Amino acid sequence: MTSQEILTKVENALTELKKGNLIIVTDSPERESEGDMVGLADFATGETVNKMITHARCLLCAPMTRDYADHLHLSKMVPNGEDAFGTAFTISTDAKSTTTGISAFDRAKTIQQLADPKSTYDDFYHPGHVFPLIAADNGVFERTGHTEASVDLAKLAGCDPVAYICEVVKKDGTMARLKDLRVIAEENDLQLITIEDIIKYRYMQDQSFIDQIAEVKLPTRYGDFKMKAFQINKTDEPTLFIYKGDITKQPILFRMHSECLTGDVFGSKRCDCGEQLQTSLKRIAETGSGAVLYLRQEGRGIGLANKLKAYELQEQGYDTVEANVKLGFKPDQREYGIAAAILKHENIESVDLMTNNPDKVAKLTELGIDVDQRVPLETRPTKENIKYLETKKMKFHHLLREVN
Repeated sequence: MTSQEILTKVENALTELKKGNLIIVTDSPERESEGDMVGLADFATGETVNKMITHARCLLCAPMTRDYADHLHLSKMVPNGEDAFGTAFTISTDAKSTTTGISAFDRAKTIQQLADPKSTYDDFYHPGHVFPLIAADNGVFERTGHTEASVDLAKLAGCDPVAYICEVVKKDGTMARLKDLRVIAEENDLQLITIEDIIKYRYMQDQSFIDQIAEVKLPTRYGDFKMKAFQINKTDEPTLFIYKGDITKQPILFRMHSECLTGDVFGSKRCDCGEQLQTSLKRIAETGSGAVLYLRQEGRGIGLANKLKAYELQEQGYDTVEANVKLGFKPDQREYGIAAAILKHENIESVDLMTNNPDKVAKLTELGIDVDQRVPLETRPTKENIKYLETKKMKFHHLLREVN
């Protein structure tokens, strides 16, 4: 799917939500592979709530930001939740303006009241028939659940950050999967989007989650650079943007480099990462302008500890792909949405990408960054990394010459 198709798809869904209509949002097969009907609390009516509980059939919940939940003093449902996917339930509630609280129209009143910034704890009974949920602070970037997706959609729509959702169950009582959800969406004239669509849309359109925390001079053995540090999630190490010269003239010479402590710092010969980073900085220095984005995605996204475990497996005869899979990961877990978002934050729309990896070209292009050309970044094979390079060529389809 192209960047424009993703933008159009999500914007159509936002238009429907702002009209007061419902949509269906699905998650990934790696998670629950299920879908929720979603509406925005600002526009909740008895009719839309009734449609949701009639056709989705599960528990009606009201996701919201932590700030809204704290303002209403909505405490956790239990002190130590054991939900398999970490769903942050609070104590259930009914607006005091309702009668029994359970009808579709009463639940719509409660949902509307939850979204009203003027509401207070005293406006509600506890427990009740609507189940508020607290979204993770960084939305779908922090947790890829329907709670976060619906609150992100409310924010993107410019509405109060409260939604109402209900998981979709088929008439036979079993959970609806993607094939079923498409049919249900068509039968009920509902837009259908995925959480992955929302993630990509936010990377392309919303840089509010990017926090530049520092900018410093960086004199190196290759020349004088500058470095910006961007905080994405509070618990993560910052993503680093190392640049030189005038980066307003585009396309810029650009390297998207995933962190590799063993190669970048210790000069490990097991991979070509350190040499690729050094070559990138040298080329930028020689050219006079360009940038390296240093992504904190050690070991193709599995982290340093697991990368070292993968090395142990490689010493037993597994290749780098087989080792990651045996540890329970995808062969490559890296995502490049943060890279696209930071480039947009820096007003960079076009790059000459230093890479041998066609997937990087495809992912950046999909996220709305124009890759004017791919600049090869090959290193000389060594006896220690020749199998690693062969695996890159054969299994990841890296554009390498014969490795021998």
